[in-house]
Amino acid sequence: MNLVILAVFILCAFYVQTRGTQRHKKLKRSITDHANVFGPINCLFYATSKVPTTPYVDPALFPELDVLKERWTEIRDEARVLNAQGAIKASDKPDDIGFNSFFKTGWTRFYLKWYGSSLDSARKLCPETTAMVESIPSVKGAMFAMLPPGARLVTHRDPFAGSLRYHMGLETPNDDDCFIEVDGDRYSWRDGEVVMFDETYLHFAENKTDKDRIVLFLDIRRPVIFRVVDWINTLFSNIVMAASATANMPGDKIGAVNKAFGGIQKVRLLGKKIKAWNKPVYNILQYGLYLLIIWLIFF
Repeated sequence: MNLVILAVFILCAFYVQTRGTQRHKKLKRSITDHANVFGPINCLFYATSKVPTTPYVDPALFPELDVLKERWTEIRDEARVLNAQGAIKASDKPDDIGFNSFFKTGWTRFYLKWYGSSLDSARKLCPETTAMVESIPSVKGAMFAMLPPGARLVTHRDPFAGSLRYHMGLETPNDDDCFIEVDGDRYSWRDGEVVMFDETYLHFAENKTDKDRIVLFLDIRRPVIFRVVDWINTLFSNIVMAASATANMPGDKIGAVNKAFGGIQKVRLLGKKIKAWNKPVYNILQYGLYLLIIWLIFF
């Protein structure tokens, strides 16, 4: 039975890595992609999705989100005030495991809601936008996200297929040199315009202009055919995804995973030191750890 489960994981991981037209350039990157861990549950979501499983998804399939576009100038104005206050920023501490790597190129954020966790700072500093996103049940996560001039987010895929990503341009360069590319298909943000995409396809973003790009960034619950799959999505979101909640300011609730991220980060930094000292030793330790985890789980 354990071998059957292991085979299912491997097959689902293979599907995750080969869906779409784009692939990681290195086999090692495909093997170590964190999306592989969620392969079986993601394949369940793909198989039962009510909406197309294409890289881009038509926002018209989610009419409950129309109110956001209708009131986009109000949302933009609150984002502008936050940005002027310096509140759209990188985390001050190692407590944002989901987006920590993005901070290196200048990407910043201000959370409004994250998988069941509401933030007091959001309700206080941007009450209108926070009230809007909290009133829409399909919105699982929400933030303002800024991509500054010269920033480039590396090619990656998000690990969880239970949601779809929504971007609404608030203050953008309105220029084709500021774009996101999902599975090889490029979209350039425009003020007041909306794009939705499946973040489990490989994608990257870049701002080659001299202006900031600020968007309303949402995770929208993927609609599925069967109620039991929707229940699994709810359970997974409330336990696993909620554990990645983090803070804008002191007093905001931090999830269990991010509470432990300080220790995880120390291990990661140690790994980087070992890699710089001796790459073959690093590879042996890395793959040895993977094999040990597989052995402990399946044997």
